Amino acid sequence: MDSEVRAQKIYRVTLAGMVVNILLCTFKFVAGFVGRSGAMVADAVHSASDLATDLVVLLFVRISSKPKDRNHKWGHGKYETFATLIIGVALGVVGVQILLTSAQSIAAVVRGEVLPRPGGLALIAAAVSILVKEVLYRYTVAVGKQVDSPSVIANSWHHRSDALSSIGTLVGIGAAYFLGPKWRIADPIAAIVVAALILKVAIDLSRTAINEMLERSLPESVEAEILSEISSVEGVCDPHNLRTRRLGPSIAVEVHIRVDGCMSVTHSHDITREIERRLKARYGRDTSVAIHVEPLK
Repeated sequence: MDSEVRAQKIYRVTLAGMVVNILLCTFKFVAGFVGRSGAMVADAVHSASDLATDLVVLLFVRISSKPKDRNHKWGHGKYETFATLIIGVALGVVGVQILLTSAQSIAAVVRGEVLPRPGGLALIAAAVSILVKEVLYRYTVAVGKQVDSPSVIANSWHHRSDALSSIGTLVGIGAAYFLGPKWRIADPIAAIVVAALILKVAIDLSRTAINEMLERSLPESVEAEILSEISSVEGVCDPHNLRTRRLGPSIAVEVHIRVDGCMSVTHSHDITREIERRLKARYGRDTSVAIHVEPLK
């Protein structure tokens, strides 16, 4: 996919998310205060965190789409990986905040305090949030996979985490609204479960980004595919010393191959060009390929 087209798709889906987050966040804050629901106010704060990650994606994708230059001979793809790490950390912070707030509410109930009964508007806001954020998640993750953008996929999980948070909020508000004071502790308990799910996603995203930044190799199955593709080129023998890594949305491949020692330089060069063509066709036009040619012994 052309880098300019890819960037436009990322901008479009991220801007759509920003508009939805602004409207939804405003609605949640109003519903939280009018409906006397601390859980909904917290959920609104969670939605507000999505706006920050949307801005991060827009900033870093613009940088990562820049072409190679004198100081970045491998391109700027790692900026997108860095954006993924920031989103993962942001998710982790939100998860911890929800966890601590919920624990404080449970402690208050244990001390004999009665949590306030939320209003119906807060219940409606929670239901609307679940529907809207789940739709936004599915749209964003589909675009992220289409353009092969780790940061967009990471951002989609932030939308999903907001939907999960709203499920906990809906359960808690519903129990407090319909079942009476004794059931109002269901709100912070459900929120703790949601916080655990959010933290798991945050850890997974952060681990992936850190592995890429530390030059972790591609999965063994992908490396096996690469070696198979290279071996299928006529004249290539014993591809070895394969090294791979991710460069944001693209990958880098370095490999040694053996060819007939009597082969002309022109012929061996044609073989390396064919290997490069096949790998770019399979893994993307921005795939970086370096091939070292050795004579057969």
